[in-house]
Amino acid sequence: MDKRIEILGLGAGDLEQLPVGVYKKLLRAGVGLFLRTKEHPVVADLEKEGLTYTSFDAVYEKHEQFDLVYEEIARTLLQKAESGPIVYAVPGHPLVAERTVQLLLEYAPKEAVEIIIGGGQSFIDPIFAALRIDPIEGFQLLDGTALLSSQLQIEQHIFISQVYDQFVASNVKLTLMEKLPDDYEVYIVTAAGSSQEVIEKVPLYELDRNVSINNLTSVYIPPVKEEQILLKNFSKLREIIAVLRGPNGCPWDREQTHESLKKYLIEETYEVIEAINHDDIDHLIEELGDVLLQVMLHAQIGEDDGYFSIDDIIEVLSEKMIRRHPHVFGTGKAANAEEVVQNWQEIKQQEKGRAEAPSSLLEGVSKAQPNLLRAYELQKLAAKVGFDWQEITPALAKVKEELDEFVAELDGTEAGLVLAKKEFGDLLFAFVNVARFLKIHPEEALFETNEKFIRRFQYVEEGVERSGRSFEEHTLEELDHYWDEAKRKGL
Repeated sequence: MDKRIEILGLGAGDLEQLPVGVYKKLLRAGVGLFLRTKEHPVVADLEKEGLTYTSFDAVYEKHEQFDLVYEEIARTLLQKAESGPIVYAVPGHPLVAERTVQLLLEYAPKEAVEIIIGGGQSFIDPIFAALRIDPIEGFQLLDGTALLSSQLQIEQHIFISQVYDQFVASNVKLTLMEKLPDDYEVYIVTAAGSSQEVIEKVPLYELDRNVSINNLTSVYIPPVKEEQILLKNFSKLREIIAVLRGPNGCPWDREQTHESLKKYLIEETYEVIEAINHDDIDHLIEELGDVLLQVMLHAQIGEDDGYFSIDDIIEVLSEKMIRRHPHVFGTGKAANAEEVVQNWQEIKQQEKGRAEAPSSLLEGVSKAQPNLLRAYELQKLAAKVGFDWQEITPALAKVKEELDEFVAELDGTEAGLVLAKKEFGDLLFAFVNVARFLKIHPEEALFETNEKFIRRFQYVEEGVERSGRSFEEHTLEELDHYWDEAKRKGL
């Protein structure tokens, strides 16, 4: 039996645009004609000439998601083709913005069904003509039913098809607003190239309020020229950094090296932490931008030197995230955050094993970290192989032992001071061990103490100011009195 589906395009507008060959095939098809939708000007005209057909409009009412609609249409057509050749007609051209056709092309070979693509004019040529746009300037054609802001290249002409109704238009509007101002002017183009052609210019916020939206509607977004709008684009940031490092850029930026920028990365990182601690969102946005600036400068230096670019950084990071999250991107399992961390460490160790086996378990702890934090990380790694106290009592005893040894070296001699310095380090290290045992992060604990000291000392300063006397005119006992007041007030 001849299992065949011939797919024809109804064109972008009225009957005048329909090729003669397609016109004849539609009328000859009889009961073997299926339409994705009858809501098309050509169908109304052909009905007057006796066109018979079956439409899939009812399928749209059954499902809330377009993917399910297209899936059912494709499966139904393949089933019908089992009984003999059929004709399937879609708006526009079969190979332009037609998901059902793509599904048929994918599924048909498995069902031994032949697919023939017939003629039909897409909406692309008429819409370019209606808007008087040369496509060589660069354009995007996107699906309104599955639009993502990450797809948008706002410096190009953007055409969004499949804007069937106000619901789709609303989703398109909200997605565009992630990149564009609410009042950015867009165009609603309906039945381009036909006698019913309508082009309306509206501010973006009114896109879903237009009552003329139907299955012949597309939305056109002109290229963005305004600098302020483009500032949200990553490509614009990359361009700015390249200009700063370029021959006509900033002398300071041109002089920077990976080495010279180290201190700034550390400073900006701490400022991010400060913004988080103060729960200051606006400050956090700004400080995260400063950290990103450091990344972009290092990337531009790498590109200028010919070694790497921001693309290489992103690629390596993306690969790592996929590789180390098999429970998300693969077949791995992780029931909770603890298992995620365990899997991460195991994968990390496997990666290092492929490169070169580490000479020590502690090799991965960076020397560039603050040493209080570094002590914490070193102890954590050692604890993983059982080199750790099993209870807090001996850990506390170790603190007392180190304190006694530190005090014993304070004999007033220069040699004693050298030894005291070493014992002081041992004492801090022992305290970090106690903190880790109690699940207290030493860096966070010390931060809170520093903040407390600042609050109380500022209260002392206020007391001194209220007294009308200087610090030098106060005894230590008087200053301690202010300090105790601050403690009583819970500062």
